[in-house]
Amino acid sequence: MQLLAKLRIDSFMLGILATVALAALLPARGGAAEVLDWAVKIAIAVLFLLYGARLEPREALAGLRHWRLHATVLSATFVLFPLLGLALRLLVPSVLTQDLYTGVLFLCLVPSTVQSSIAFTSMARGNVAGAVVSASLSNLIGVFATPLLVMALMNTTAGVRVSPSALLAIVVQLLLPFLAGQLLRPHLGWVLAHPAATKTVDRGSVYLVVYSAFSAGVTEGIWHGLSARVLISTALVCAALLAIVLTLTSLVSRLLGFSREDGIVVTFCGSKKSLATGLPMASVLFAGHPVGLIVLPLMLFHQIQLFTCAALAQRYARQAERTPPATATPQAEQIPAPR
Repeated sequence: MQLLAKLRIDSFMLGILATVALAALLPARGGAAEVLDWAVKIAIAVLFLLYGARLEPREALAGLRHWRLHATVLSATFVLFPLLGLALRLLVPSVLTQDLYTGVLFLCLVPSTVQSSIAFTSMARGNVAGAVVSASLSNLIGVFATPLLVMALMNTTAGVRVSPSALLAIVVQLLLPFLAGQLLRPHLGWVLAHPAATKTVDRGSVYLVVYSAFSAGVTEGIWHGLSARVLISTALVCAALLAIVLTLTSLVSRLLGFSREDGIVVTFCGSKKSLATGLPMASVLFAGHPVGLIVLPLMLFHQIQLFTCAALAQRYARQAERTPPATATPQAEQIPAPR
């Protein structure tokens, strides 16, 4: 693990790559695929149960007072990203295939991350409490906003038909377990006190969804037409998308007069996309479609955002160490625009 840290290699992404390789070599078929489908649904339900248990209602209500900060983050997540996703339609078919464009547009519609947004905000010496509320709000609102955006934009733009009944499926599989976690929160303290257990559920559910999606892709033969050029082009599109959003969120935070700490929240929470939430949603929303290809851009974006935001957080932290305490907070202009 120390070697991976020195090489800046994310062990989570290595696990995903290993899961993809396993799906390529030993895809689930027949009865095994049906069992896997139920295992995925159970794992997703447990994941969102823990998400609900983690969120402290009092802290969330107190944090809502900073509504300008949270409104800015939500606007970046559910307005700016979708508009950029629609604009990327111009890259089909010269740069992106139709299926991969569907995946790029989908990643623009999913909510922000929770754990990594908070971790990077803390590393950068930003407003951690604000990041907790913004990221949690993004995921809670995303349970409704993402399916609605998918039905509004992807049915007409990306060539994918998503039934309104998918919204009910999202509510049943994601929102109900989340609400149950809120109700059971006083009784789940012993689970939350063991980070290793919750981390195992987080990552295990993602691995199951990835294995299920890529197994289906292998059995249906959808990977044969995916060339190295197309894969590299998709990664470059994801990198450019992240660079644009990082730049715009940094500029907007300065224009709105946010403090340095709040500007960091806007930059990190507003520019990130959740693999842990996006994959379960994709498995529900795109049943019957090539889910493996659709989630591939989200997986690429996830890895790129981890590398980029880790470097950016370290840059902010070094700047905070050089800033005198008396002037560390007030000037939003001290936030450097990402390069």
